[in-house]
Amino acid sequence: MNKVKFIYNPYSGENAIISGIDKVIKIHQKYGYEIIPFRISFEVDMEEAFKGIDETYKYILVAGGDGTVDTAVNYMKRLNIDIPIAILPVGTANDFAKFIGIPEDVEKACEQIINSEPRNLDLGRVNDKYFINVASTGLFTDVSQKTDVNLKNTIGKLAYYVKGLEQLPNLRKLKIKVKSETAFFDGDMYLMYLMMVFNGQTAGNLNLAYKARIDDGLLDVIIIKAGVIKDTITLFIKMLRGDHLENTAGLIYFKSDKIEVECSENIVTDIDGEKGPDFPLEIECIKGGIKVLGVKMN
Repeated sequence: MNKVKFIYNPYSGENAIISGIDKVIKIHQKYGYEIIPFRISFEVDMEEAFKGIDETYKYILVAGGDGTVDTAVNYMKRLNIDIPIAILPVGTANDFAKFIGIPEDVEKACEQIINSEPRNLDLGRVNDKYFINVASTGLFTDVSQKTDVNLKNTIGKLAYYVKGLEQLPNLRKLKIKVKSETAFFDGDMYLMYLMMVFNGQTAGNLNLAYKARIDDGLLDVIIIKAGVIKDTITLFIKMLRGDHLENTAGLIYFKSDKIEVECSENIVTDIDGEKGPDFPLEIECIKGGIKVLGVKMN
């Protein structure tokens, strides 16, 4: 019998997967798969989930949000596990799963995954860490690490933006350098609100990197610079409405396969909702870097 390693986060999305575990097992048994479950907890490192995986395992099924999937992918890369991954989007933030067309309904998602062929999708990397959806830095990212967990669970990554707006009066200058083959900036500027490097398209359900493609070998970079508060509010209204952002004051949007970021300020980075590496950053797109099941998009 073919095996599937089922890694689930019981805390994701207000315990959403708990009521769906029997459905996961039932559907996989119908197709001749044996589910080998691993429950994520604070007491056990996720690395334990990957022990004993061999050629009898057909894929790894991860139930959780972007952060859970990101952690699983990083362990797979670190342990050189090269089998497909599939996602059940049951977390607070499921931006990547939505991008690739995975249904929220557990039964529909399992059917779609089982009856699909693996696709080689792009993967982002920042220094020695991988990301599936978005890496970010700037004022909002710094604030996100201090945002109340209950607020995050209620409105997702939009909570970061709300908290970031509260910090507008605290802007200060810093030295920053962003360099790629398609864009370059080196100089003093006010602390940027947000720099987002997308492998996917959305953050907090906001379709920001609407030009992004999942297998073009490129990352989509959006830099929102600090400016006049009136212009900033206008920009964020456009973002919330899902308007296209070309020719918008205070915003830079470009594509690149490699980006270098240097910053002398003590601000943090974020990878799919988790704390990222320190500066300087070397960000790159690994074309076809991961095999994914259940993809339903062009």
